[in-house]
Amino acid sequence: MTVTRVSGAAGPIDAVVSVPGSKSVANRALMCAALVADSGASHVRNVPGGDDCVAMANALVMCGAMRGDTITGGIFPGATERLDAGIAGTTSRFLTAAAALSNRGIVIDGGEPLRRRPMADLHDALRRLGATVEQVDGSLPGHIPVVVKGGHLGGGAVSVRGDVSSQFVSALMLLAPRLPDGLVIEVIGDLVSRPYVEMTASVMADFGASVSVSRGQIIVKPGRYVATDYLVEPDYSSAAFPLMALAFSPGTVKVPGLRSARLQGDSYVLDIARQMGLEVSIDGDDVVVRRGSGAQLRAVNVNLADASDLVPAVAVACTAISGRSTITGVGFIRAKESDRLGDLAAELNSVGSSVTVEDDGLSIDGGTPLRPVRPLATHHDHRLAMAFALMALGGQDVDIIDADVVSKSWPSYFADMSGVLGAANVLH
Repeated sequence: MTVTRVSGAAGPIDAVVSVPGSKSVANRALMCAALVADSGASHVRNVPGGDDCVAMANALVMCGAMRGDTITGGIFPGATERLDAGIAGTTSRFLTAAAALSNRGIVIDGGEPLRRRPMADLHDALRRLGATVEQVDGSLPGHIPVVVKGGHLGGGAVSVRGDVSSQFVSALMLLAPRLPDGLVIEVIGDLVSRPYVEMTASVMADFGASVSVSRGQIIVKPGRYVATDYLVEPDYSSAAFPLMALAFSPGTVKVPGLRSARLQGDSYVLDIARQMGLEVSIDGDDVVVRRGSGAQLRAVNVNLADASDLVPAVAVACTAISGRSTITGVGFIRAKESDRLGDLAAELNSVGSSVTVEDDGLSIDGGTPLRPVRPLATHHDHRLAMAFALMALGGQDVDIIDADVVSKSWPSYFADMSGVLGAANVLH
């Protein structure tokens, strides 16, 4: 166990923070490039160096499909026997679906936190399409590790619940162009994180696929992915942290190139910033957010069903704003890397905040100075580590246990955020 102390910068914030490429976009682009049926070479650039994308890239390298930023089609899934997704949920689910193209069987596995995450809906959908998905190494039903074997899937139609994880839907979509009959995905119930499904459709279209997304149905026509040069856009999920820092301190934060990002539902963070009373402006391709020295911020009521990765950053920001804020529509995130509602609330309450877990979100009574007198646990969750660091701007040191979990999406988080946060030092 390591403990990182964040000391907090003195005075108003005046920072330029470059954020990594979107891991969500990058993993979709990498998978599309790998599923090009012929030997065409794609180049996917600005892939972030976090664990999720490293796990995907390592899988493609193991199959012989990737070298540097070049992905050669017609190879994946190849002759490999086992793929390790680390603790990356998106990576594991995309690889599971793609492994159904193998006629020899591929084991999909990952670290202990990932082994606890639900996969049953995806496994069941693949079985209904004709794949074999079997538990291995004593795994519980609906969890990894599993061995996946497809052989010759025809496609057609399949139904999947929409209220568990949009990643299941995206995984099936990515596989679909390689199926002789394409795929019609009937979504049962409400689809959570819908922008991620639309993101999948957009990236697939950039690689030549034909996809249509309606309220309860996604149609993917049979066809071929086409080798493509693809530039991954900056990550709004990461940008939320420097922008929400202004809840704790006046000043200015600029995020270069963020205006070019067009696919991410987490761009909603700019609307949340405006609702809080922050000033949002565009400077060329850069996004600039300001808070004047006398500005009083407002509590917010936001539904983050379509932008659930924003919850930690927004929740921590709301602890600094007087009044009751509510975050709704996100009950499903209790099965993320952590129990992203219960664990977040427990840690914040332990340092003097007042956060209540509701059926579908959080209620936050903000404005009380926090007392970070004990190290905060990250619960294996990169976004909790990033969010807890913002509290150092309240004037006290914040100690974070295993803060290096930020490597999942933004390995250089503390260095890149030094202009906002000040110093971060590993104590032991």
